[in-house]
Amino acid sequence: MSAECSSYLNADKVLVSGFSCPRAGGDARAVFCCGFQDIKYCCDDPHSFFPYEHSYMWWLSVGALVGLSIAAVVLFAFIITVCVLCYLFISTKPRSKLDTGLSLQTAGKTSC
Repeated sequence: MSAECSSYLNADKVLVSGFSCPRAGGDARAVFCCGFQDIKYCCDDPHSFFPYEHSYMWWLSVGALVGLSIAAVVLFAFIITVCVLCYLFISTKPRSKLDTGLSLQTAGKTSC
């Protein structure tokens, strides 16, 4: 069993000529043509997406989880701070109206 990888333009816009799988000197089990429009390679799994080991993906996932965890903690702390400040603002607000020192009088007849 063998597959043909057609020619393609790589990320640097350089034409890479087509080749057949498995390649000479390569893994004999790599009989499928895998990859994308800008990178093609021979592989043993027709559903393979990357020509690299998948271990680097784990570190990306760990980094993303750490970043998201830090962002969640910061957001949680911000929300708690806002709630505490709102509570303090409302609880320390005076209940009665302040005395302005002016006495109000009803409008009535005035004598001249």
